[in-house]
Amino acid sequence: MPHDASEAAGATHDGAMETRGLEPVPDAERTGRVRELFPTWVAANISVLLLTMGAGLIVFNGLNFWQVLTVAIAAPVLSYGIVGLISIAGKRGGAPGMALSRAVFGQRGNLFPGALIWVARWGWETINAVTGAYAVLTVLDLLFGVKSNTLLIVVTLALFVTCTFLVSGLGINALRVCSKWSTYLFGAFSVLVLVYLVANTDWSAVFDKPAGSTAMMVAGIGTIAAGGISWVPSGPDFTRYLPRTASSRAMVGSTIGGAGIVVLPMVLMGAVMAVSTPDLASAQDPVSFIGELLPLWISVPYLVIALIGMLLINSMSMYSAGFTAQTLGIKVSRAAAVSVNAVISLVFGFLLMVVATSFIGSFISFLTLLAVAFSAWIGVFGVDMLRRRSYDAKALMDTTRTSAYWYRGGFAWQAMTAWAVALLAGLLFTKVDWFSGPLASSWIGENGLGWAATIVVAGALYAVLPRTPARVPTEPAAEVRETVSI
Repeated sequence: MPHDASEAAGATHDGAMETRGLEPVPDAERTGRVRELFPTWVAANISVLLLTMGAGLIVFNGLNFWQVLTVAIAAPVLSYGIVGLISIAGKRGGAPGMALSRAVFGQRGNLFPGALIWVARWGWETINAVTGAYAVLTVLDLLFGVKSNTLLIVVTLALFVTCTFLVSGLGINALRVCSKWSTYLFGAFSVLVLVYLVANTDWSAVFDKPAGSTAMMVAGIGTIAAGGISWVPSGPDFTRYLPRTASSRAMVGSTIGGAGIVVLPMVLMGAVMAVSTPDLASAQDPVSFIGELLPLWISVPYLVIALIGMLLINSMSMYSAGFTAQTLGIKVSRAAAVSVNAVISLVFGFLLMVVATSFIGSFISFLTLLAVAFSAWIGVFGVDMLRRRSYDAKALMDTTRTSAYWYRGGFAWQAMTAWAVALLAGLLFTKVDWFSGPLASSWIGENGLGWAATIVVAGALYAVLPRTPARVPTEPAAEVRETVSI
């Protein structure tokens, strides 16, 4: 019977370049370790945009230091807790998240959330590419006095996207090695920046700032958490090489810990910087302020390390985007699918750097819509995970009518209905620069909880709708019991 083209491709997990596509990883090749997730999620958050977002909590949300501290703790625990929980599906099914999603939405039905998530990744990769290009431009200015111009923007953007494509094309092993070393380097320089700020900050001005409203604090949690929410469908992509016996609790803990150890200090540093330099929260260039606030001997190496981090973030996103493109029926290898996203981020990145008038405004609007788009999928997939302990590898790869996950005409109507209704509901509560839903002025909308409402509506509706069983048993012949010990 016909299957996805990626299934025929060979795969070597131990080699330098991963060639495996959507096909589930056999148990014999699941040699990954849970502790490898920690540097993976550290690397996924090495972005100077967190400094800008931390500054925004002070300038736009009007929060004080202690409220920002609450936001910086709650946001990664909430968002990456969801990432960790959904990533458990990766060890159960041994396949990427959007491939496992076929078991939930049906072979054809999965095309709808898959297409939306793929398009959403274009924006995320564009934001990261632009930030990386700005980092290069800032370093050139600090070291050599080279000022930005249109040609230089194109060159730096193309260089960043090309490097991203090369790293993501190598696959999971290359990402793990890069994540490990970038974690060490970025951690060391972040401590250095933190020490400098402690010694040179007017702390009386920091602590004297009055508290903002609870609504703005809750909205701030949603804004910071949106970045983590965007990684949820990708969680299984990085756990599919873990054995079935891997500790679920340790997986969630490593995910939260890896993200939190970066998000917390970065958001706080941005908030502290904003007290003395409030303009950085609304700067068109979200990177150059680092050169203004820090001495050259700190700012340049810090920006270089951050540049590597942003390269890794985009590489991880493109790595997952390649799988998502394959689930849409694009008959190409994962590396070729990644190239599509590379070209798109290059074009959109140029428009954002040269044409757009407000980077941070575009960024926050994008994050808000991104969270809603991903949350509809999260609610449905999450409830399905509570009911399911394994996936039929053959049925996942069989996109014909013979698949156990074909359901009715290729659609699981319960999942599709819950997803569509939740997506619409979330948009009703959402407000961004160029769009405002009719319920955006409600308590949920004012507190920036449109994404949370989306998850609740999706999960609740899917839970109460009658479940359509797969055509054939999906339990493996030899069920392996899950462990939750650390």
